[in-house]
Amino acid sequence: MRTGALGATLHGGHRYVFSDGASDRLYLAPLARFRWRSMNSSMSQSNKSSWIKTAAGYAAGLLFGIGLAVSGMTDPARVVGFLDVAGAWDPTLMFVLGGAVVTTFIGYRLVFKRTAPLLGGVFQLPTKRELDAKLLGGAALFGIGWGLSGYCPGPAIASIGGLSLPLLAMLVTMVLGWFAAKRLA
Repeated sequence: MRTGALGATLHGGHRYVFSDGASDRLYLAPLARFRWRSMNSSMSQSNKSSWIKTAAGYAAGLLFGIGLAVSGMTDPARVVGFLDVAGAWDPTLMFVLGGAVVTTFIGYRLVFKRTAPLLGGVFQLPTKRELDAKLLGGAALFGIGWGLSGYCPGPAIASIGGLSLPLLAMLVTMVLGWFAAKRLA
């Protein structure tokens, strides 16, 4: 059954959500107990599309957070040990870095074969190609903050469940940095 730009079908006990192209199916998850028909009759098409985009975003965030926790990126001692190349260097996060580079390389090749994102809209890519003082200064501040705290933004947010004073200090300074960046932009 298709219901416009986004639709759903029940196949083998699993729900699939897809756009207009037959090869554009996105397997979200087995949702056998989910009542798609009742949602279908009570929600407008734009609300369904918004709900699917939100659910896909949460699923991607959950997968990212689990990956950070399993890989050890949420352990500031391990991160600081990885960044301490002159002292007691811990190279185990090199595998995380390598996996991220390979995954990103393959992912970009697959994604950019499409003319638009799977769930609609347009690709949002940086248009600026040259390096400037703001970019280099921001990168330096990012690296200094990561080295001092052992957290970068993703692992810091993934670690909120075990909030500690150093993590809280890092999160506060990260938010202050966001506000400062908006004012300077």
